[in-house]
Order: sequence, then structure tokens, then C-alpha cells
Amino acid sequence: MPLSRQFVIDELSYKDPWRLFKIMAEFVDGFEDLHDLGPAVSIFGSARAHPEDKIYQLTYDIAQKLAQAGYAVITGGGPGLMEAGNKGAVDGGGRSVGLHIHLPFEQKPNDYLNLKCDFRYFFVRKVMFIKYAMAYVVMPGGFGTLDELSEALVLTQTKRIKPFPIIMVGKEFWAGLVEWFKEQLLKNNYINEKDLDLFYIVDEPDEVVKIIRRLVII
Repeated sequence: MPLSRQFVIDELSYKDPWRLFKIMAEFVDGFEDLHDLGPAVSIFGSARAHPEDKIYQLTYDIAQKLAQAGYAVITGGGPGLMEAGNKGAVDGGGRSVGLHIHLPFEQKPNDYLNLKCDFRYFFVRKVMFIKYAMAYVVMPGGFGTLDELSEALVLTQTKRIKPFPIIMVGKEFWAGLVEWFKEQLLKNNYINEKDLDLFYIVDEPDEVVKIIRRLVII
């Protein structure tokens, strides 16, 4: 093994015990901040969408209707569709939560948060998204959105969490991915046909709220 590689491993091993305390502190802070949140829905989507984009307005409408139906809205707390979700929640009279992650780009907190939690570790933040949400709404987005969608599908598929609605918004946007699920994953027996029932695909805000109200009792 090259000396430089060995040094990196030894250095990380030396620092890891201290990092564990930071990780534990983030879990404790998150649990304390969110313990009394009440019924909530997590909304995911691109940080790069703009207010003039149709998908921004759609996300706003969904969040507003969810807030009016009695659900808090949880997003990553940043710009783009996260901002749209938080803004809709505030205008709908609901609680607007941002699980803010420290990144060198894209993650300045938006102005529509009445509860902001700060995280340095993605995996701690993911626990909060799952633990305190009664449903996932997945808007169009990039790698981060796909990551959150995949995690929710895996945890539900493997029954590591209690099943909850996973709603993908935008039939045209998600059609290619779902077709790939069928043509590659299902045909090669990497998933079962029933796994395709783990998620819903809709276009309209009212459809989102209807599914959640039918499956999530508050």
C-alpha cells in the first residue's frame, strides 16, 4: 500500500472517535427540534429550479394544500423547489421546516422557514426526513432527489420502516425511470412486480393530497 494512502487511513482512524461525538450531537439536536412537529410530509426536488418555472409553482401549490390539510412540510431548506415547498407551507398556514445541510454551493437557507435544523452529515439528515415524515413527495430533481427516492424505496421494500406513501410528481419526468425499472430491474428479477406498487405517480396537487389523506390518518 502506498505510504500516502496508509497515512490517510491512519489519520481518519485517529479522528473518527471525535467525529462520533459530533454525529451523536446532530442526532440529539434533530430529535429535540422535531419531537413535537406533528404530522408532516417531506418534499424533495431540485435546488436549481426558479420561481418562474412551472414546477416551482406546482411544488408551491402542493405544499400549500398540504398545509391547509393539517400537515407540516419538511424540505431541505434550500433554494429552488425546497423554497417553493416552504413558501407554500407558510402561505397555507402550516409549519415550514428546513433540514439545512452545510454545502459549498446551493444550500443557502431560504426565507420561508419557521423551523430550521442544521446538519453537517447527510445520513443524520436523512434519518430526520424519514423519522418525522408520514409521506414523501418527490418532485423532479437531480442526484440528491434520486438519492432520497431510492432510500425511501429501499427502506419500504425491506420493511425497515413502516410503509408510507411515496409520491412521484410529474408523469412525463418520471416515465423513463419507471420504464427502466420495468425493463431492467423487473425483467432481470432484481425486483418483484409488487415492488412497483411502492410508489405513486401523479401530476396534480389535489391527487397528492388525496393519496396522503387516504393513507395517513391524523
